[in-house]
Amino acid sequence: MAKNWDEYHLVEKRALNLFNKLGYQVYDANQADEMPTRESEHEVLLLDRLRAAIKRINPWISDNNLNKAVNEIRPARIQATNLMDANSTIHEKLVKYIALKQDRGKGKKNQTVKFIDFDNPENNEFIALNQYKVKGKENIIPDIVIFINGIPVGVVECKNPSTCNEPEEDAINQLRRYQDIRYDNEEEGAEQLFYTNQILVATWKDSASFSTVGAPARQYRAWKDPYPYTKEDIAELIDDNVTLQDILLFSMFKKENLLDLIQNFIVFEQEGNELVKKLARYQQFRAVNKALTNIKLAERLEDRNGTVWHTQGSGKSLSMLFLALKLKRMEELENPTLLIVTDRKDLDNQITGTFQRCGFPNPIQADSVKDLKKQIQLGAGKTIMTTVHKFQENEDKKYPVLTEDENVFVMVDEAHRTQYKDLALNMRRGLPNACYLGFTGTPIDKKQRSTRRTFGNYIDTYTIEESVADGATLPILYEGRLPEQKVEGNNLDKLFDRYFTEYTEEERKKIKQKYATARAIAEVPQRIETICLDIIEHYEEKIAPLKAQIVTVSREAAAIYKEKMDKLNGPESAVIMSGDNNDIPLIKKYNTSPSEQKDLISRFKDLDDSLRFLIVCDKLLTGFDAPVEQVMYLDKPLKEHNLLQAIARVNRRFDEKNYGLVVDYYGIFDHLQEALAIFNKADVENAVTPITAEKPNLEQSHRQVMQFFEGVDMDDLEACISLFAEEDVRLKFKQAFKAFSKSMDIVMPHPIADPYRDDLKTLGRIYKAVRNRYRDKSINIKGVGAKVKDLINEHIKTVDIKLLHEPVSILNEDKFDQIIEEKDNDKAKASEMEHAIKHTISVKMDENPVFYQSLKERLEELIEKRVQGRLNFKEEIEGLHDIIHDIREVKSKAEKLGLSEREFALYEILIKNIDEESSQEVAENKGKYKISGETSTVQGNEQIKELTQKLMIELEDMAVIDWQRKKQRLKKMRRKIKLNLAKKKKFKSKLKGLTTQIMKLAKNIL
Repeated sequence: MAKNWDEYHLVEKRALNLFNKLGYQVYDANQADEMPTRESEHEVLLLDRLRAAIKRINPWISDNNLNKAVNEIRPARIQATNLMDANSTIHEKLVKYIALKQDRGKGKKNQTVKFIDFDNPENNEFIALNQYKVKGKENIIPDIVIFINGIPVGVVECKNPSTCNEPEEDAINQLRRYQDIRYDNEEEGAEQLFYTNQILVATWKDSASFSTVGAPARQYRAWKDPYPYTKEDIAELIDDNVTLQDILLFSMFKKENLLDLIQNFIVFEQEGNELVKKLARYQQFRAVNKALTNIKLAERLEDRNGTVWHTQGSGKSLSMLFLALKLKRMEELENPTLLIVTDRKDLDNQITGTFQRCGFPNPIQADSVKDLKKQIQLGAGKTIMTTVHKFQENEDKKYPVLTEDENVFVMVDEAHRTQYKDLALNMRRGLPNACYLGFTGTPIDKKQRSTRRTFGNYIDTYTIEESVADGATLPILYEGRLPEQKVEGNNLDKLFDRYFTEYTEEERKKIKQKYATARAIAEVPQRIETICLDIIEHYEEKIAPLKAQIVTVSREAAAIYKEKMDKLNGPESAVIMSGDNNDIPLIKKYNTSPSEQKDLISRFKDLDDSLRFLIVCDKLLTGFDAPVEQVMYLDKPLKEHNLLQAIARVNRRFDEKNYGLVVDYYGIFDHLQEALAIFNKADVENAVTPITAEKPNLEQSHRQVMQFFEGVDMDDLEACISLFAEEDVRLKFKQAFKAFSKSMDIVMPHPIADPYRDDLKTLGRIYKAVRNRYRDKSINIKGVGAKVKDLINEHIKTVDIKLLHEPVSILNEDKFDQIIEEKDNDKAKASEMEHAIKHTISVKMDENPVFYQSLKERLEELIEKRVQGRLNFKEEIEGLHDIIHDIREVKSKAEKLGLSEREFALYEILIKNIDEESSQEVAENKGKYKISGETSTVQGNEQIKELTQKLMIELEDMAVIDWQRKKQRLKKMRRKIKLNLAKKKKFKSKLKGLTTQIMKLAKNIL
């Protein structure tokens, strides 16, 4: 019964069963299925299946061209500088096909060759194969590999949630190891398996997450909606309760969905010096296909219209790109014209760049009012990028009809801002029969302006709360600072009098008349210097090394901020703003050209670059995507969609970033409801919350983590460590500590954190000590925030620097023995030795199960005697030293017997299984593993050594490629083992069980 809780039965088998229900051919190594053949374990393609599929899809192809086609996507033949380049090259060939010259009766011409039939799912072969061994820089054995026509397109790594404390983290880490992308200076894995890969999945029964090759852990996401199907459809298919694992595997690997994702929902985008692969998330897949269904089923032209509301940071630009790709591929639309409309030049450039970088065919950016008209009128099939402002006409003219074609599709980005006035009306006059699709992150639904009334009902919605819950974006918190400097509300007159006190009454009156009072105050250098000092202190204490943006009321204010930041020796900053020759000298000094701005933005996005602050007035407040930015220092009056869009700059996910923060120096959040008045309250719920709202969570998480130490002196480190000997208690402690740490990361340096700082330091020290003592790698401080890490590590340095180092292996004799000697008491020494031995045994058990099982039993016996009071700690330590000695001497033991370590493992199994009555002398030595040089003289051992070496040679010869999956090969190996054992009377009563043990050892070591 216990076996049903192992990884295979709990997770892997469940996944394989689902693939079987989806119509895949499933090959299960655990069921000894006969696996598909391949040339070698270095070969990742199932070449016979691939050749058959190419011939089936392209029946005219010659044998010569068939071989050429195979070589076009064969990883060993791909010329690429790295994994991503190879993956991009092969993806393009799979989706856009290749051309080979062949004479089909009308002379030699280029003929299109397809590897996958995207139009007819059932014309492809879908395989799910588990335990697929691949040789590379090291051998890897992914749990499940998914093939289409012999091409490995998916890898699913399974983890047991009942034995893994961090199953998702462990699975993702393993996927990254397989790809050899974890380290710069170490080689591992077998990356060629991933040249053709399209989807990576980490799964653990209760849930699952997916991403693409090269992705960091933070980019793995769940797939929560099985659209166009339902959870009930899945439940009926699998006849079981539905988990998030089932939803992801069903949704992404249902045959037509998998083909759709590969063909239409994958793009490669250049980000800085790196090529990044992007795969649609569930809300993007859902929205695009809903829009297409809407278009196909519309009875009237206007019924095609609609609104896609996906919150800021959830990938609207990519949704538009995916929709454009599918519209272009729809044969019934006969090569439609696409018009992508934004309301700002920088957004126009940005979305044009996105389409270009993602390989979209020939997007044209209209460069004038006249050029836009020309491009639309030239004919069908173009993809035109424009700002809405190009839909203007002389006041005395009515905007002309540019085309009455119906296959014109207008996608409007940020549709809430500009689609209610004359320019939008002109667009509709010029394109009367077009389909209008509005994309917005902040839908307006108030008074005379309504996104839905303008574009039609919602096609799809993805709210702020859904995005945060999915981990697609981070929660945004705000904090009001320096209330005496705020320029709104009751402070206004008081601040004006303070800053302009040296002026006469008449001069002050003129200042008020000439300038907007609030703006004049916001630009006062004295006020800005005070704020800059606060910004620097806040940034260095709370935000560094992540990055920050300062948003100012004017270009002049931006320049002053730059001057003051430099004067106060703040972190490196730069101003992003344009200008002209008429600007005053101060502004002109900091004007930047487009190329300079591009370079500064690139530097800002690089965490390792010294540029920490960007200072802006109007730029980079919409569409700017820099995950490394955690805080926005806001000193500008923003409201409505401008406010929501600006603050969304900080909600992108990044390592060690648990939230985005807006620090308000202007007083905007004192009147938040007024600032967001044009939105329905439900639509913007929890868009931004005060940092003080974290206080109840902080108090609760502090109580929960401190409960572990009731009645214990927290300064007694050994007493604290001893509380967590049980794994389940450690898991609860880890969860409680991380929850408390994350709350502290959110509130520090706010005064509400002060009462808990000392406890955080002490808990961090204990947490690190528990990890090292129990060799528990799941005990880590990932994700708790850089400042919390720094606080803990600085405290440990002042108290016990040794805690910062990783545990030392018992095989490192000098260092390990020194650590034991330095322990203050016998209890601490025994604990350190005990858990070091446990860890080593768990790591080594599969390599020599009999030897290490005997050590495990000796260890458990020692511990039990000490617990019962039959041994004191000093006596236990003597026994532990003996076990450590035997672990260190295993290689020497094998050599003294004239065996390799592999042979020694087999030898131990044979010795243990000798029938009791067959050899008394050998039986007397069974289980005694302090083997000395004299052991080889014991009667019977020489015979067992000869059998061991003979068996090992034969097993090694039979361990051919994929032998673990070849039913006939496994039968031959078992038969060979039995024949050898049957010749020895010593094993006659244990033949079957002993054969099984030897086969299991072979699977572990060969």
